[in-house]
Amino acid sequence: MYDVIPFADLSVGDRVSVSKTVTEADGALYIAATGDFGPVHIDESYAAGTRFGKRLAPGVMVAALCTSVLSAELAGVLGVSIEDRFWFTGPVFYGDTITIDVWIAEKHEDTRTLVWEASAVNEEGREVLKARATLKYPRPKVA
Repeated sequence: MYDVIPFADLSVGDRVSVSKTVTEADGALYIAATGDFGPVHIDESYAAGTRFGKRLAPGVMVAALCTSVLSAELAGVLGVSIEDRFWFTGPVFYGDTITIDVWIAEKHEDTRTLVWEASAVNEEGREVLKARATLKYPRPKVA
């Protein structure tokens, strides 16, 4: 978990998949930390009147799970994010178990960057999130 993985050890096609149940506690901690008190996340009455019919987990919190899987399970901690793009393709409700699949899509030796992509699906197999982002890696220290 959270290994230091050199750029040279990463390859296009490297992939990992992790499942997580999104809990009320996850949402509460995220909302408290960010101040994202949007009523669709915290107010059951309000959320009942939306097209979703119940409260949603914050989308950016779900997106952050992709970056966590990337760092903890696939690419390590050396790369620094320089661009992140997320598409919210379906709702995530508290109690949903999502499976996040993250893979290295491109590797650019000249710029020491990796492009990673991700897809998250709920327990019904419906996609709820797509991602594409770029990590920049430091040059190795010369002794």
